[in-house]
Amino acid sequence: MFRSRAEQKVADAGYDPTRLPPGQYLTEKWPVLHAGGVPDTDLATWDFKVFGEVENPIVLTWEQLQELPASEITIDIHCVTRWSRFDTSFRGVHWRDLAELVKPKPSARFVLAHAEQGFTSNVPLEALEQKRAMIAYEADGEPLESEHGWPLRLVVPSRYFWKSAKWLRGLELLNHDEPGFWERYGYHNDADYWKEERYSF
Repeated sequence: MFRSRAEQKVADAGYDPTRLPPGQYLTEKWPVLHAGGVPDTDLATWDFKVFGEVENPIVLTWEQLQELPASEITIDIHCVTRWSRFDTSFRGVHWRDLAELVKPKPSARFVLAHAEQGFTSNVPLEALEQKRAMIAYEADGEPLESEHGWPLRLVVPSRYFWKSAKWLRGLELLNHDEPGFWERYGYHNDADYWKEERYSF
């Protein structure tokens, strides 16, 4: 069987090469990529909002967020810049537990994630409803590092990782799709890495 150099590296590392999406290469490191600088966060004044097409909008403090049921996942993450990192673990809150609080309206079909410094990312609500998606505050058994989104980031494993907004401050449920920050600069709206949906042009 013919394997690309990237696939052979995956096999040599003891993984199934079919885990690697097209155009990606495996890394054990977690490269740091984002627009702008790393924001300063004061947990005493920090909050997290869920609003929009919901019956009960909420604003949670850090302490209130920590009191919600915690979930853990282990996933592969894939960056549009072509690196992939296997078996990354996250701990945080699954959407189902937030949904019980906010009660999404039937009209809610999309989510616009709001992060620090005006950054946004967009996904269909169904992508956030998947069992391995969450809002995370830990990675690999430790609190998220600041450069990886501490104190909170979105984790949407079914999409290229730019959709998993760092420094998350809110989730807005919408009845229509609204392009996020990178989508307005030509990145693909759907971002399915198995289809190599990197750019819209």
